[in-house]
Amino acid sequence: MVSASRIDVARVGFLGFSGYHWLVIAAAWAGWGFDVFDALLFNFVAPNCVPVLLGIQPGAPGAHAATVFWTGAITSILLVGWAAGGVLFGWLGDRIGRKHALFATIAVYAAGTALCAAATNIWQLVACRALASLGIGGEWGIGAALVAETVPENRRVEAGVILQTSSPLGIVLASTVNYLVAGVWFAATPQTSWRYVFLAGLAPVILALLVRIFIRESAHWTAAAVPEQPPAPRELFGAGTRKLTISGAGVAVTAVLTWWACSAFVPLLGSTLASEHAAHLGLSADAARLLAESWKGRASNAFNFGGLLGTFPAIILSRRLGRRPMYVVYFLYSALMLFVTFGLDFAPPTRLAMLFFVGAGVFGVFGTFPFYLPELFPARLRATGSGFCFNIGRLVAAGGPLFVGMVSARAGGSSAVLCDTLVWVGVVPLVAALCAKYFIVETRDRPLQ
Repeated sequence: MVSASRIDVARVGFLGFSGYHWLVIAAAWAGWGFDVFDALLFNFVAPNCVPVLLGIQPGAPGAHAATVFWTGAITSILLVGWAAGGVLFGWLGDRIGRKHALFATIAVYAAGTALCAAATNIWQLVACRALASLGIGGEWGIGAALVAETVPENRRVEAGVILQTSSPLGIVLASTVNYLVAGVWFAATPQTSWRYVFLAGLAPVILALLVRIFIRESAHWTAAAVPEQPPAPRELFGAGTRKLTISGAGVAVTAVLTWWACSAFVPLLGSTLASEHAAHLGLSADAARLLAESWKGRASNAFNFGGLLGTFPAIILSRRLGRRPMYVVYFLYSALMLFVTFGLDFAPPTRLAMLFFVGAGVFGVFGTFPFYLPELFPARLRATGSGFCFNIGRLVAAGGPLFVGMVSARAGGSSAVLCDTLVWVGVVPLVAALCAKYFIVETRDRPLQ
């Protein structure tokens, strides 16, 4: 077995990582953060983007219900493409190497997001989102495998948690960009402001070029590559790996389904609460629009900062309790917070603040995947297996936003209806926690194969 910790071992520094370790972590961290940034831009611009592409005046009767429906539908399409990209680029990462595949994924999702700015109808937007979703789905598994194979064995958990912190920050960046572009700089032209928001998705191209120049290929992959026997996704279901694949896919499906069923509607919940509050106060149309943009960011930031802090308990839980008990704790906490936040009656500002605690569980659990999923698979299948497990959950999760969107749209899309629908999402992590001992494989103290 190749020990990645031998690389630059003489210059090990902060947290036990060398300068090159930090470079790899930073590249994967930025790649995943921009990945999520590009993925979630649509959720923020949907209230302005969808009516324009459907030929409906924003704010007109029927515009809100159409936005709710298409937010769910396009998010579900994104998730299907995300799953396909995870499998495709995961296989490519095991076939041609982590470095080249990582470059390709970042370039694809940046180009696909920027092309959304040129859409003239809803189906062109769907096509561009589908293209972006392939790269978005592929980046995580490759980045996680590269980090796990590069850092020292005894620092893999910390490196994985650090990697995941970029995800909530990526969403905060998306919220900030949308607020500045749509809420401040181009607030007077909501019919076109969303196009400039999508153009911001080009930013990761610079990162892709830096990856191409400075990152070395994984020593694990180089040692394990056997050209005569290229990896095949079907090997994930062989006799020796089937149980591992079920374990990885099971925890990922639970987390991803719960997260997407909530997060796809967090900005919409914020804007809906703001619209209802503005109507109650009798605010002008301009004041109501500004409040809606502000509360969208407020809701998203509460959820995402909760997710940022919620990743760190994974270090203590995984080391002291083990991987399986760690997931039980995260899933039970997530279920409780969903039941409380959306099931009880709160004033709008309080409900927005409660999203912090929802995010700590629903989003925080993702800090476990960068170290747990790579632990399950051998080097020649690591990117394929990690990418498959993490992203196959998105294929199953595709029904979550579509279901929430359809139910809410038919009921008028009010905040009460959204909350009444979202409270049932808590059943998903609750069932997973109760069944954990039957499907989650324990990998604590297991070195990378």
